[in-house]
Amino acid sequence: MSVQSAPATGIAPAGPTTKQQPATTALAGGATGADEPAASRGRTSIADVVVVKVAGVAAREIPGVHAMGGGLSRTIGAVRDRVPGGRSNVGRGVKVEVGERQTAIDLDLVVEYGVPIADLARDVRENVIDAVERITGLEVVEVNVTINDVHLPDDEDSAPETTSRVA
Repeated sequence: MSVQSAPATGIAPAGPTTKQQPATTALAGGATGADEPAASRGRTSIADVVVVKVAGVAAREIPGVHAMGGGLSRTIGAVRDRVPGGRSNVGRGVKVEVGERQTAIDLDLVVEYGVPIADLARDVRENVIDAVERITGLEVVEVNVTINDVHLPDDEDSAPETTSRVA
């Protein structure tokens, strides 16, 4: 997702991103000089990955969210989670656009069977907006929720049984 490709949301571009340097956004311009108040001396920048992680954790806090990400992303993540020393990726299933003062967030979710999806999406939206605005100070202009799958109670037992054909 490119910040420059979304002028309709009113999000100002944070500048080009490179692989060497994570994308960041300036939250406060800051002033310089000894006569300025201490709290306003300098600049605060927030990397996109910060918003991704905050949104990912906030979405997972809602009961009924089983997992996050699309099918391939979940499969790769499951393999990575099983590797010794590997950490789970809290940003899986989260995409963000971050501007000067605003952010837009897209979430891909897998929900538990039986949970009302409209209610779950509303709760996820509220929790993500509250967490991101409280922690980063950025205004969240939208949170788009996509439900990719429903986790059925017997999905965990879906591993094929291996029985020997010979004794």
